[in-house]
Amino acid sequence: MKPLVSIIMGSTSDMPIMEAAAKILDEFEIPFEINALSAHRTPELVADFAKNAYSNGIRVIIAAAGGAAHLPGVIAASTTLPVIGVPIKSSNSIEGLDSILSILQMPQGIPVATVALNGAGNAALLAIQILALIDQSIFNKMTTYKNNLAQKVVKANEELKQVKFAHKVN
Repeated sequence: MKPLVSIIMGSTSDMPIMEAAAKILDEFEIPFEINALSAHRTPELVADFAKNAYSNGIRVIIAAAGGAAHLPGVIAASTTLPVIGVPIKSSNSIEGLDSILSILQMPQGIPVATVALNGAGNAALLAIQILALIDQSIFNKMTTYKNNLAQKVVKANEELKQVKFAHKVN
């Protein structure tokens, strides 16, 4: 089985955050791979990965990086596949703002979809939604997932009706 999604991290220290993406991809039964590549320490490996990702079966790339966070952009510069950037609040970041802006502010022609700081779970869900465009079974799983989210809110409101306060009117 070939991976459809590639999770790339600038460092294995990002794994505690990126584990959320792996868990969601697992839940949806999407084949994926996880690797550490550095835009600054292994630029040739990053370029090689990005240039060959499509021929290796990859259809969406999730790239996470902290600090200067160049990895998602460097990957996007070398592939036509969709790249989803996950800014990481790292030990050398400025509360994660540097990571967010490094990934978000890409030049024209090199798009990187960017999720929230440490938003690996949403990155996986976006990757799944992209794959759902061409795979009905993935589309059906995503539809069920979204319906379940809605049902949780309905259930929460039913439970809130049971909460009593002197001036609560619903």
